[in-house]
Amino acid sequence: MELKTSDESENLLRIRHSCAHIMAMAVQRLFKGVQVTVGPWTDRGFFYDFAWPADSPLTEKDLKKIKKEMAKIMKANLPFVKEEVSPAEAEARIRAQGEPYKLEILQSILQRDPNAPITIYHIGDPAGPAAATAAAPAAEAEVGAAEAPKPAGPKPVAPWWDLCAGPHVERTGDINPDAVELENVTGAYWRGDEANAMLTRVYGTAWETPEQLAAFKQLKEEAAKRDHRKLGAELNLFSIQESSGGGLVYWHPPGAMVRHLIESFWKELHLQRGYQLVYSPHIAKADLWKTSGHLDFYRENMYEQMKVEDETYQLRPMNCPFHVSVYKDGYYSYRDLPLRLAELGTVYRYERSGTMHGLFRVRGFTQDDAHIFCLPNQITTEIKGVLDLVEEILGTFGFNDYEVNLSTRPEKSVGSDEIWTTAEAALVEALNAKGWKYQVDAGGGAFYGPKIDIKIRDAIGRKWQCSTVQLDFNLPERFDMHYFDDAAAKQRPIMIHRAIFGSLERFFGILIENYMGAFPLWLAPVQVRLLTVNDNLAEYAHGVAAQMRKAGVRVEVVGQASIAKLIRNAEKAKTPVICVVGNKEAESNSLAVRLYGGKELGALPVQDVISRVAVATATKGSF
Repeated sequence: MELKTSDESENLLRIRHSCAHIMAMAVQRLFKGVQVTVGPWTDRGFFYDFAWPADSPLTEKDLKKIKKEMAKIMKANLPFVKEEVSPAEAEARIRAQGEPYKLEILQSILQRDPNAPITIYHIGDPAGPAAATAAAPAAEAEVGAAEAPKPAGPKPVAPWWDLCAGPHVERTGDINPDAVELENVTGAYWRGDEANAMLTRVYGTAWETPEQLAAFKQLKEEAAKRDHRKLGAELNLFSIQESSGGGLVYWHPPGAMVRHLIESFWKELHLQRGYQLVYSPHIAKADLWKTSGHLDFYRENMYEQMKVEDETYQLRPMNCPFHVSVYKDGYYSYRDLPLRLAELGTVYRYERSGTMHGLFRVRGFTQDDAHIFCLPNQITTEIKGVLDLVEEILGTFGFNDYEVNLSTRPEKSVGSDEIWTTAEAALVEALNAKGWKYQVDAGGGAFYGPKIDIKIRDAIGRKWQCSTVQLDFNLPERFDMHYFDDAAAKQRPIMIHRAIFGSLERFFGILIENYMGAFPLWLAPVQVRLLTVNDNLAEYAHGVAAQMRKAGVRVEVVGQASIAKLIRNAEKAKTPVICVVGNKEAESNSLAVRLYGGKELGALPVQDVISRVAVATATKGSF
């Protein structure tokens, strides 16, 4: 069953956004004193952040009660009503409710744009009978119990509203309660800043049908088995330790070996494609980041500056200004371009402690960065070359299903109309030459150039943003870059930013989950494990291991346990090729071969095993 994300389905987006509001309405009906903050949709669900009274915190047990109340609201089939109000009216209503977070949201909207339209979405008709009932409790109280009118049906539901730009479904009844699930309760700082108050966040998921929800639950169970944090610890691949602030990665020997193999493969292909490798510093004087614009636009994601001999330095959050510096240190004519510079460069970005997540979000990570400096008439060829490289590299790791997005010129941008037209046409031409289907995100490009983003789909259908190709008309201007044309006149080069993995750490986490820790033979940290039946066979096993290492095979010898336990441990370690060494094998210079997963190949000559592993490694194939 295809489980679409919110950006793939307008209907699911509306359902999920509406569920966030319905959940907030249910919470405020059930729990007194709870204030609402923000409640967006997510890729596969929704959440809402609440300011919860400290004396009665929400627990996981309360989710059933909230879900039941949500079902009542859905079955009441209340309309979602959009209303546009003046800022003054919105403020008056918010103050009347006593909702300080809503007021802060309103003020931030007006700070960005004093003329921004202020829209409110009501659940329930604000002028309907339920509203009248809710608005006049005192009048009802004056009527005696014997004189009170009996309700002619379900109790009216008082309307609820929040600041919101939409979109929503037409009515709450458009959502199937059996296709909605509240998942968990967690904490979240207001606006993601640990200096602010801790809020209560409730996550949920919503779908069009109960069958989709059931499939999603199965997907979650499968994803939990593949969690790279769990497998990373079990397979001794990496750790993230508090001694370095909890945001930097320690690569353990098995994980470091996988990283080495990935990097070697990456470098080899780039050298074949005409890239030149560079290495650049991890810090630079603050003036470099002023020139690049990072201090103006990226300051909150950069680490604090440091003083060295009365000079102010900054840890790098990006590699691009260093590659520009390498370019500017040379002298280039139009005949020298394109120039392709590539680096596996580690960058450092400040992430708040509550936002970090395994290898997927850390404070220090290695970008597989490259920058191409070219002429305007070379853009198409260079972009096509990048897409070819993306296809080859990602395909080698088993990723062949892409979602491609082309983001075009936004309202605010730098660069002439002519260069934007040329650049966008070049990207389209390159995509068409590849025969790739793509979606256009009109106006979604950066202010400094259009871009192509590529998401890969893993073994269980999840999508991951990895590769990106971006044109830049800004940095060449900021750094006064130039080349000399055929008339010896100075011209600005076009700069192309591109990454294929995006982040090596994040890509490694994706690989762990995609392979479920069972790396293919060419990428496995240990390719062959030799299991000795008894200690008398250790000499033979180590002799075989020496032959294998000489041939480039990654091998280890394990013994001193029952053969059943040795095989079980090798399977737990997800070793691709498991070889049992017994007396018969030692006498015939062979190995009893078993592949990960249990397939038995029987006895094979040692040289055959070595040859098959070597061929599989060279071809990135199987044993």
